[in-house]
Amino acid sequence: MSIIYKKTLRENPQNRDIKKYHPQLITLGKSVDEDYIAHQIKELSSLSKGDIHSVITNFLDVVRTTLYSGHSVNFRNFGVFSLSAQTEGADTKEECTARNIKSIRINFRASKSIRPDVNATRAEDKISFIDLDAYLRNLSGAYVPDENNNDDPGEDDDNHVLG
Repeated sequence: MSIIYKKTLRENPQNRDIKKYHPQLITLGKSVDEDYIAHQIKELSSLSKGDIHSVITNFLDVVRTTLYSGHSVNFRNFGVFSLSAQTEGADTKEECTARNIKSIRINFRASKSIRPDVNATRAEDKISFIDLDAYLRNLSGAYVPDENNNDDPGEDDDNHVLG
């Protein structure tokens, strides 16, 4: 699995005079939707895409209803979904009512088994990181030197495999 990153110059929040480059993970292309997920699951099972799509739709409805009923939803080996509220404080207990709730968020806490591990040793859990500039240079096939006049990805230390 490879994740592409770009180099982003960021200020230090404690000292705005100090700026450093940091790798920022990026997402390529469109988001994956239920149809894509249903197709991928169909390829791994004997169920039809329509059956899987129906299960996904019903699954999302039940998760939403369960959350809105005040429960958290825990998927073992995936994570926990729960609600939290952004609120406005009140001076007294009597003044603290539902009107103080300004917005609701759905939170997700990933379980340990699904969290990315940059030190993973199992082949299927390893993540490689590819510099966006090097990725684009390789895609174009044209001579596009980087900031060090380096056009050979083999000489570039920006692609790094962790694990």
